[in-house]
This record gives sequence, structure tokens and C-alpha cells, in this order.
Amino acid sequence: MKKLSAFLWIIIVASSCNSGSSDETKEDAYSGATKTDVIHYEGEKHLTNIRQLTFGGDNAEAYWSFDDNQLVFQVTNEEWGASCDQIYITNWEQSNMKERPAQLVSTGYGRTTCSYFLPGDSSILYASTHLADTNCPTKPEKRADGKYVWPIYPSFDIFVADVGGIIIDTLTNEEGYDAEATVSPIGDKIVFTSMRTGDLELFTMDIDGGNVKQITNELGYDGGAFFSPDGKKLIFRSSRPKTEEEVKVYKDLLDEGLVMPTEMELYMCDVDGSNLKQLTDLGKANWCPFFLPGGDKVIFASNHESERGFPFNLYTIDTLGNHLERVTFDKVFDAFPVFSNNGKYLVFSSNRNNGGTHETNLFVAEWRD
Repeated sequence: MKKLSAFLWIIIVASSCNSGSSDETKEDAYSGATKTDVIHYEGEKHLTNIRQLTFGGDNAEAYWSFDDNQLVFQVTNEEWGASCDQIYITNWEQSNMKERPAQLVSTGYGRTTCSYFLPGDSSILYASTHLADTNCPTKPEKRADGKYVWPIYPSFDIFVADVGGIIIDTLTNEEGYDAEATVSPIGDKIVFTSMRTGDLELFTMDIDGGNVKQITNELGYDGGAFFSPDGKKLIFRSSRPKTEEEVKVYKDLLDEGLVMPTEMELYMCDVDGSNLKQLTDLGKANWCPFFLPGGDKVIFASNHESERGFPFNLYTIDTLGNHLERVTFDKVFDAFPVFSNNGKYLVFSSNRNNGGTHETNLFVAEWRD
């Protein structure tokens, strides 16, 4: 599930309790306008008792343990010794990450992404490039054509580590990109994105890495998939080129190990890939979808109402593609919404209350229907 904090900053260059605020207004680093930092914006009726968990760096893709006591997430924060994304865990209700770092559970080498707890909460999976190089992989340079791109590092493979950080298994060993793995709530399967067929497709496998099955097979980037609460369906994002020119651009970039994620819509299918349907047709970037606890709605991030590429805010839509509702009202960026297994809490990443900096932090809110 690629991190989009960097995505937001480049788009901007190219193109938060109650509804109260702090007394100090600060200059917005993006628009140049003055703003007042808040932790809860007016109109966010579904979010109550919002709590900020992190206070600096880039913090994203937080996912719950099966017992909802812990969060595993990825961090870039020089103060924590993470010069590019590494994986950390925390007991979120007891944490004080303003004063001390969370617990590092990745190796500290290479770049990591897309961590998730496995059943039993004694181990996690995540993707990492550390076998190919212990250094952070090189980021793509700014392109002369102005296109914003994501790197699809071929050195990403999926590993299992215990909560002490010791790698205990390697789930993929195919050539090319294997990442974006998440686990079914019923604990039987993993879904992930892979380049093993020459395109970015979804695959499932059993918890032990066996019984790999291809789920999608149409040209385009299928990624960031999550299971429904009953484990029977998948929701994911896709940038599927349709015109001859779009296909050429997609294939040319893919040959360079790149994708351009500025046009993405949400798709659903059964866990075996059948009954595929497009859920949104909003335009721009619609991504990081996650099922609501009842399984009849999806929450996701989108910039479809934006004129300058931002802000990104959270929205819900039902699984028939109807009743679109805006959930957050941030001025810059809200994304990566994930419900706790008991359905009580929502964790998400946001630029709210960051003093006009580039920092993206984790927030937990109680959900109100």
C-alpha cells in the first residue's frame, strides 16, 4: 500500500478535541495562507474523542492487531533513526510517542512498507528491500515531463517477523516487486500485489505463503487491497489505462519500474477474483479503501473535489457505489483510514495539527455512525 505523503508534497509543488483551535495561527507551508492548527475540524460528525498518537516525521499505514491493543505502522523520522520507511509497533492506548519512539520491528535496513499483524498477534508481515541493499533505495528524480511517479522497487519481498523484530519467514522469492500485503480478518489468507506476471496484479496466498493464486488479470496497477470483514471480498485501488496513449504511458513507465498514481478508482471483487466491479468513478486519485465494520460501506481517501491536487479527505460510499459522504474536512491531507476489529475506532494519517510543516501523523478517533 504505497505511502502517499510524498505523493501529496510533489503534487502540491507541481501543479486537530472539539472543533476548537489553538491560539496561535501559523503560516501554511503549502498555500502560503495563515491557518490555525486543529485536531478536529467542524463537520467531522463521525469522529469523536480524536487522539493524536505521533508528533513528527512521516507516519502512515497503521494497522490494528487482532485484539486491537496494538498498532503496526511505517515511519520515516530521522529523530527515530529511520531515514526511510521502517516498521514500528506500539500499544496505542499506553503509548507516549511524543516523548519516546515506538518499538522498531523491521531490520532498520533498506526500505519497508505495508506491515500487518498475523493471527495471534505474536508476529507481523511487511515488505522490505533489505536483502538487495541495506541502504535506502534511490528515489526517482523529478521528471522532465512533470509526471508524478511512484517507484516499484523490484527488491521488495514479503517477510514475517516476530514482535521482537526477528525475521522468522520469507513469504515471497519471485523476481520483481512483491509488497502491499494485508491479512484477512478471519485469519486464513493474505492478499498482495506482485509483478511476477509482468504487470501489477493482485494475488492471494495462505498464511504460510503457500497456495498462491492470481486474482486480477487486466492491464493496470491493482494494489492496496483489503478483505471485507467476513473475508469473502476484496476492495482495492486501480489505475487502469484505457486509451492507446494511456496504455503506452503505463507500459513505458512500468518498464522503468515506475507507476503514475494520479488517476485511481476503487474496485471490488470476490476473494477469488470473480464478480469484479468498479465502485467509484470520481476522477483523480481515489485510494486506500477499507471496509466499514458492517461490510456494506467503504471508507477511502480522495482528492476528487480538489482543484490543486489537494486536499485529500476521507469519504464513505456503499458497496453498490451509492451514497457518497465526506467524513473529514482537512485543508491538506487525510488518508489511510483503518477500522479496529471491534469497529469502535478509526486510525488514520493526517497533516492536521502539524504547524504548517510536512509532517504526517497518526490519529485515532472513536467512530460514530
